[in-house]
Amino acid sequence: MDTSGSTTDVEHLSWSQASALAQFHPGLEKPFFARRAEPTRAAPTEVLFGPFRLLPTQFLLLEGDKPVHLGSRALEILIVLLERPGELVSMKQLMDRVWPNIFVEPANLTVQISALRRVLRDGRDGNRFIINVPRRGYCFVASIEVSRHEDRAQLTRAQA
Repeated sequence: MDTSGSTTDVEHLSWSQASALAQFHPGLEKPFFARRAEPTRAAPTEVLFGPFRLLPTQFLLLEGDKPVHLGSRALEILIVLLERPGELVSMKQLMDRVWPNIFVEPANLTVQISALRRVLRDGRDGNRFIINVPRRGYCFVASIEVSRHEDRAQLTRAQA
């Protein structure tokens, strides 16, 4: 349980909610959804998923080499979800991050998620990126590839 009193463990999901998450990651056990302690790493320089490339430090989403027109709130939601792929991110956590110190109705989150899904063509042409667990939150379910500054530096040294 986090400090806000909400839980994000899959153990607290109903069977149908856990099944909805599991269908996108078959064979994964509960620990996948649990918060993992990782050593401190350099911030990702880019995150690749489907035909998209997110450059979080530049606050930019590209499809191929073309910038994708996406509002700042929807882009912030995408960044939060990509920071925790495969994990359920509660609606409260998303709203606290995207609208800090501002009260907004949950409908604002729904509108931004819809805009994000529309731009990503989520649910069309075999693309599936974001699922929701009703009244709980959202989960980024697609495979991602993360590139970090340290990865590039090691690659550059290895090529030299």
